Amino acid sequence: MPDQALADLLLPGIAATQVSTARLTQSVLHPEGTDPAGPGEAVLFVHGNVSSALFWQQAVLDLHGTGRHRALAVDLRGYGDTEPLGIDATRGVRDWAEDIAALVDVLGLDRVHLVGWSMGAGVVLQYLLDAPDRVASVALVAPVSPFGFGGTAGPDGALVHADGAGSGAGAANPDFVASLAAGDTTSDNPAGPRAVLRAFYVAPGSLPLDPRLEDVFVASMLSTRTGEDHYPGETATSGVWPGVAPGRRGVLSTMAPTVFDVSAIVDLAHKPPVLWVRGDADQIVSDTSLFDLAHLGSLGAVPGWPGDDAFPAQPMVTQTRTVLDRYAATGGAYREVVLPGVGHSPHVERPQEFAVALLEHLDTPADAPANLA
Repeated sequence: MPDQALADLLLPGIAATQVSTARLTQSVLHPEGTDPAGPGEAVLFVHGNVSSALFWQQAVLDLHGTGRHRALAVDLRGYGDTEPLGIDATRGVRDWAEDIAALVDVLGLDRVHLVGWSMGAGVVLQYLLDAPDRVASVALVAPVSPFGFGGTAGPDGALVHADGAGSGAGAANPDFVASLAAGDTTSDNPAGPRAVLRAFYVAPGSLPLDPRLEDVFVASMLSTRTGEDHYPGETATSGVWPGVAPGRRGVLSTMAPTVFDVSAIVDLAHKPPVLWVRGDADQIVSDTSLFDLAHLGSLGAVPGWPGDDAFPAQPMVTQTRTVLDRYAATGGAYREVVLPGVGHSPHVERPQEFAVALLEHLDTPADAPANLA
């Protein structure tokens, strides 16, 4: 988006800097008067799908206000004000993870505390797999399952079909994609970004009272690039229900279980502490997700569902807990914080509670015993 358009969306006290790396130019939000570059540790916030770093502004300010941590938030490629290079879905989320690695190098950071929301949590875990010694801690906010989004069953993320049927760009709502492409800011389109924000990004009625923030979030969603190289990506067909499979390009197929599996964090020798924050009213990442074609099929919303034995819903939260339990059993530690009445955006819906949980996590020594909730 143009510089002035971005400036109009920044909260008081937030600045944006363009950072060029060997891979691409990335937009980084940070507190005004601070330099995002320099040695030492920083807290790097990574946004989720159909959003940008703008969703992290309050968290960046809250962290900065303590005077104890340097806070940065990055726009991933294809979102916000970062250079919109195409996304190779055959590599899972590695395009984004390697972009972050390049950013960390250019900024001269020694280590990072990583905070990832939804899809961004998957990017964070991929970075942890690639560079565990450079990660001080990890916070997962309403994270995508370690086995991706769609097409798996059971706590261990077993593929329902070898081709990843039920995942990828074909699972997107075409009306929502069209609304994004058209820049729809209205409130009367049930498939438009504003309606989706109100109904699914947060629990109904839990948006902040400041109406300007809602406009900022909608603008952030609309910064998503659309098409085969971006969101939702290239579509592919499958010979089995629901007839869609992951393609080779674009966003949604990066999280297909055929290319995305970060459960190997359990095998890392260096296991930084993990915080898992989620809302109990999340309708996007859930064991009964309204964005999972198998669950929608069980509700009759997607015709032809072959039944629970043939294609069960993906138990996303259960899969995350299974992997984190193994992480803890093999020398790591994690803490789960569940916020009642909160949807897919704990940092937006309960910013104070989120800040408290994050600060406790950041200020806890890495060798402290696990505090399981």
